[in-house]
Amino acid sequence: MNRVVGLETEYGCLTDAEGGPVAVVQRIRDRIFQDGHGLSDLHQRDWDEPAGNGGFLFNGGRCYVDMGHLEYCTPECRDLRDLIRFDKAGDRLIEQAVETEGMAQGTSFVRNNIDYYSGATFGCHENYLLRRDAPLTEASVQSLLTFLTLRMLITGAGRVRASPQAEARMETLAGWRDADFQVSQRADFINNDLFEWVQFNRAIINTRDEPLADPRRFRRLHLLHGDTSVLPATLALKVGATSLVLDLLEIGQMPDHRLADAVLTFRSLSHIVRPPWRVSLADGTSGCALEMLRSFLETAEREFRGRDSETDDVLDLWDRALAGLEGDQETVVGVIDWVTKRWLFEQFRQSEGLAWDDPWLQAQDLEFHAVAAARNIAFPLARTPPEWMPLDSEVETAIHDAPGNTRAFARSRAMRALKGSRAPYLVDWEKVSIEGVSPLRLADPFDWEPEGFATWLRRLKTELAERNPGLGDQGEGRGTAR
Repeated sequence: MNRVVGLETEYGCLTDAEGGPVAVVQRIRDRIFQDGHGLSDLHQRDWDEPAGNGGFLFNGGRCYVDMGHLEYCTPECRDLRDLIRFDKAGDRLIEQAVETEGMAQGTSFVRNNIDYYSGATFGCHENYLLRRDAPLTEASVQSLLTFLTLRMLITGAGRVRASPQAEARMETLAGWRDADFQVSQRADFINNDLFEWVQFNRAIINTRDEPLADPRRFRRLHLLHGDTSVLPATLALKVGATSLVLDLLEIGQMPDHRLADAVLTFRSLSHIVRPPWRVSLADGTSGCALEMLRSFLETAEREFRGRDSETDDVLDLWDRALAGLEGDQETVVGVIDWVTKRWLFEQFRQSEGLAWDDPWLQAQDLEFHAVAAARNIAFPLARTPPEWMPLDSEVETAIHDAPGNTRAFARSRAMRALKGSRAPYLVDWEKVSIEGVSPLRLADPFDWEPEGFATWLRRLKTELAERNPGLGDQGEGRGTAR
């Protein structure tokens, strides 16, 4: 990828353990840090993030509790395959913690976006580094908004029925509440196209300017509307295609597409599971959503084909997904989440004689998103191109070691030096500091070894050795910078 990308995944929790999900989530968070995977926060980060609520991990990511949900953030990744394996490492960390706590029989974590009992939603936020000088004109932003709305057709996770709470708030159009199946889990809950805050007025694009990096050089595009991906190919499509469209934006080559109403389009498309997917345009005409997605693909093909193998693999996967939706959807079973889920549930529904509103289907919907591989009913259907399927050994490495080509590598090394120290510290995405030592600034997310880092690290170790004579060298981890 021509940028740094990170994911924030909130997990649902199903449990029969004492104290319910709230207590279990806290136990699993604590187990992850007790097992030595990171450093807990010593300071309050926000009003709802007190000290000990979470912390940074030695793999460069972060784990904490957010509004009652366990949340895992990947480290900053430059390679799409890296992002997939670090995303999977979050699942593996949680699964291992559940097993260590002896809770595997009665507790399940799920990477979905809906609480079917309460009707609440929780998200998977995407973060894309964007150059500060990217031409954010009215035309380019409207084109980006169009892509982000329509990409649901190749990246949606699918869901059974509609959301009761969305119906109660009159946020679905008449007739939508009777939908048997939707393309997107988040569609019922998105009610703005552009907005600054993340709760109660969820937008397709979050507009707060918080780069977590040098603000003179970078922006951070923070997306709230996407579903949590289950199949590796869907995750590769979601992030890979979006990254390529941002490449087009940065060079001023966005196709000229503008929707009449992005939010209405987003909600309505979610209720249509077969072509044609027609959408209303700003000029009063209508267009085909798949044709518009293909125009983004063809523009990216023209500009970037042959740039590197990862780009070519994303373009090939994107073309395969669109071809499947234009023709025989069964050809993308195991590739696109929502198509796979709907195909599977149709087989199950017919074999058991179930109506779409049967609670059994909602229960199966959750099993489609189960973190534990033994329970997940999607994984056996996966038809993942080998370039997007990380090996178990690669995922295991991603649990412990940061990627070697972003600032996560430097942050991880600094954290390992702090391990076991009694000295007060502060770890954040763009800074690591300790009393008595000048802060380590990580203003460039691409820089795995900032200027002066080796000197800073030696000074840190010297300072810690003087304060903690028996601490010794904590090591650098197994990762290798590249």
